[in-house]
Amino acid sequence: MTIAQPLPLDLPARTILANFVDDRARLVELESQIKVLQQALATLRLEESTIQERLDAYRYPVLTLPNEIVAEIFVHFLPRYPICPPPAGPDSPVLLTHICRLWREIACSTPQLWRAISLSSVEYRSLNPDYIWLNIAGCCPLSIHMNETHEYAISEGEFLTAFLPIRARCEYLQLQVEYHASALPTIEGKFPLLRHLDIELDHDAPREIQFLDAPMLRSVVFDGWAASWVTRLPWAQLTTLSLHQIAFESCVPILQTATNLLDCRLDMIISEADFAFHAPSIVLPCLRSLKVDADNSMDGFLHSFILPALSSLTVCGELLGQDAVLSLRSFVARSGCHLQHLHITCITTTILVEESYRLAFPSIRKMTFSVDPDPQPLHLLSNWDL
Repeated sequence: MTIAQPLPLDLPARTILANFVDDRARLVELESQIKVLQQALATLRLEESTIQERLDAYRYPVLTLPNEIVAEIFVHFLPRYPICPPPAGPDSPVLLTHICRLWREIACSTPQLWRAISLSSVEYRSLNPDYIWLNIAGCCPLSIHMNETHEYAISEGEFLTAFLPIRARCEYLQLQVEYHASALPTIEGKFPLLRHLDIELDHDAPREIQFLDAPMLRSVVFDGWAASWVTRLPWAQLTTLSLHQIAFESCVPILQTATNLLDCRLDMIISEADFAFHAPSIVLPCLRSLKVDADNSMDGFLHSFILPALSSLTVCGELLGQDAVLSLRSFVARSGCHLQHLHITCITTTILVEESYRLAFPSIRKMTFSVDPDPQPLHLLSNWDL
């Protein structure tokens, strides 16, 4: 592009006039070119505006869904209630508030997303206690999980601050306290919605713990220390019970009281005291499933049980004594039950041994044997999903 230069002052007048003519002609030419470019720019601006309007009018299909459908999808995004998602990260409901403004509004107006709360000290302290969980959960029943260790143990005051306001709404409660169990006695009181209670304690619980006023409680998972310190519980209304790392002698008074059990699992520690312990009869008229494991042998373990409704039995072979078939026969005859499933663990068998069991119990539909203990974990979703 040629740019016109200023005329020198010492040029002759004729030359100056000639240059004026050229400049006027060039100016007309430039105005014409500018007009063409302006028209082209106007065309581009119009096309830009049209495209932008089309983009602004477009709605992504997922954003056309009714808010109720989106909220239901969000609920299914999380682990199945009452399992508690982490307070942060890809599996947390907080993630849904980071996508867009609409999704944030839907997530924050859906109480079901915030009804399962993890109060583990490290994760809970990373959030403001007055933040999303307790406020947005509204009036929903709650699932509470607290896992405390020696390194991150919380004080009794912190536990009270986190737990007391939501105690009456607690439906599922799982406490794993390996240290500083002194916080636990403060959770005494009314639990009108509590359905499942899972407590694992260290040995330093300073005084008795009570969950007497829990009319909806049906399922309990305790370790040996919890079974010792939780002294007042409505055992008779339970339908599911799991006791682990517990002496048989400690199980007996609990089982004698929990007469309405449907499912029971015992993971026992056999001590010398258990060998000398003569257990009274344990009658559980409604029990359908019994799973028993132990860290040592104990002859005649089943002699104490009378279980007329039992249909499924998983038992450690070391608890059946030297004549396991005779022990089982005696148990079945005394109980008057109709076993449909028998699983014997911690036993090395041969074809002849297995055949002897099948000949002795021809009515049992499914009979299995394993060298290892029952691999099924103690803290099962089935324990929560009542």
